[in-house]
Amino acid sequence: MPQPIKTIAMVAGEASGDLLGSHLMEALKQETPGIRFIGIGGPKMQAAGMEVLFPMEKLAVRGYVEVLRHYREIVGIRRKLRERLLSSPPDLFIGVDTPDFNLDLELALKQRGIPTVHYVSPSIWAWRGERIHKIRRAVSHILTLFPFEAPLYEKAGVPVTYVGHPLADMLPDAPDRGAMREQMRLPRHHKVFALLPGSRQSEVRQLAATYIETARLILRKLPDAQFLVPLVSRETRGIFEAMLWKLEAQELPVTLLFGHAHDAMIAADGVLVASGTATLEAALLKRPMVITYKMPGFTYWLSARQKYQPYVGLPNILAGKFVVPELLQEDATPENLAQALLNLVADKRAVAELEGVFSDMRATLRQDTAHKAAQAIRPYLENA
Repeated sequence: MPQPIKTIAMVAGEASGDLLGSHLMEALKQETPGIRFIGIGGPKMQAAGMEVLFPMEKLAVRGYVEVLRHYREIVGIRRKLRERLLSSPPDLFIGVDTPDFNLDLELALKQRGIPTVHYVSPSIWAWRGERIHKIRRAVSHILTLFPFEAPLYEKAGVPVTYVGHPLADMLPDAPDRGAMREQMRLPRHHKVFALLPGSRQSEVRQLAATYIETARLILRKLPDAQFLVPLVSRETRGIFEAMLWKLEAQELPVTLLFGHAHDAMIAADGVLVASGTATLEAALLKRPMVITYKMPGFTYWLSARQKYQPYVGLPNILAGKFVVPELLQEDATPENLAQALLNLVADKRAVAELEGVFSDMRATLRQDTAHKAAQAIRPYLENA
């Protein structure tokens, strides 16, 4: 007799989760054919076969002020999704990151006997460590991307599997800068800088002017410099373009790209990157970087009061020390950022040392993540 179709509900709340979720879906389909996926996801999860119940963009807000502004809408979506899943229970729920949305949902589902897996540990090692008690109540199993996270959950009695980071599987081990510059029609011997102001509209609004003024200052020192600015959507591109016009900077040698962040980083001598997953991407591509971030003052004040570590960038967190500069909030001036980038790309010894550190990170994180995650999840489907 044919096996009954298993239903997995999944929720991802932003682009990085959409990527993780889509890879996991493909691996799960190989492990257990005939799975049906429903929930909240982006275009990649939809392409992998998800029936999307609510648009992912509604959850893609960050920071206390921004979340408060959209709070009622987000809570309404979670309530409707919870009611749908409790009235027609899936065999398994997988929350992909987005802990502030997913953990409350997982708690309600687990209390009704639905197994819950949380994919990507919240940053309990960086701030709000007390969340581990809620995680223990809410999840049947947690999948962590970084090796230092698993012992924290083992100590707290939470079933856990370290699965590595999928970016270490996806990104090239030896990116070819020369070939990429030829493909992008960039001069081989000029300095090229990739400027990544983030994927959210709020991030680009906070950083666009600073990035443009930083490029201006670099150009004064390096008149043949080129700048690549990958932007993920028409909205973020429009915000950046509007700032170029406002600052009368249309003549800067800036190329705006739709996506292609990895290509831009591969082609670049140095990367200016907003804190987040992109910092890890730059490290796995072995590119020198300066990490920066700006957010509304009140949000930054609250975050700073609760953090446990002096670092915000994943390369520094994984290394356990400052291996790349972090210039945040008031320190993130165009003068500071330009000088840090110029110093970094001019120091060949520092660049070589960084490449060695980043190679070690890649070796640790490369675990065939999606397959390993699917294997950890399979027993919950078999027992459903």
